[in-house]
Amino acid sequence: MRSQFLSRLSARLNAGYHQRILSNTDKMAEKRNIFLVGPMGAGKSTIGRQLAQQLNMEFYDSDQEIERRTGADVGWVFDVEGEDGFRDREEKIINELTEKQGIVLATGGGSVKSRDTRNRLSARGVVVYLETTIEKQLARTQRDKRRPLLQVDSPPREVLEELADERNPLYEEIADVTIRTDEQSAKVVANQIIHMLESN
Repeated sequence: MRSQFLSRLSARLNAGYHQRILSNTDKMAEKRNIFLVGPMGAGKSTIGRQLAQQLNMEFYDSDQEIERRTGADVGWVFDVEGEDGFRDREEKIINELTEKQGIVLATGGGSVKSRDTRNRLSARGVVVYLETTIEKQLARTQRDKRRPLLQVDSPPREVLEELADERNPLYEEIADVTIRTDEQSAKVVANQIIHMLESN
């Protein structure tokens, strides 16, 4: 299944094959890279690793790449450089990573705020939007102290709702495939992504 899937990606890329995956979105669906976008707590990193493993592709996580290069966790970088500085760093790293071929990339939830990043993701791979509910985000992030946008005085639900209002339209703008991750294991979601890309 893995070799057939990758062969289809390559063949359709070379043929410039376009098709409709979502009723409101025309995209070039079959490309070499798979990029995961969505809010914090949607499972991008866990699902991305599973997907890469099943397809024998390289996996990258933009937040982890920032930590690897700076030697500090994302929260510290965010505090020291501010959100603007962090986003600049994030944009450069995503630009570099998306120039690779044959990768699965889990992006930071706020990376889509950059128009340049959105354009690069859309042009250089298949964009999969992992949706989840606010309730699931709260459950998955409530003990996570490495989420700088949640380390504020405002109630977490209020913060997540504001982020959703701002970012969900941006995820939708570039998504080739949209999958809701609630109540599903990473393996199940990975299989759904593979099936959707193979069958279209």
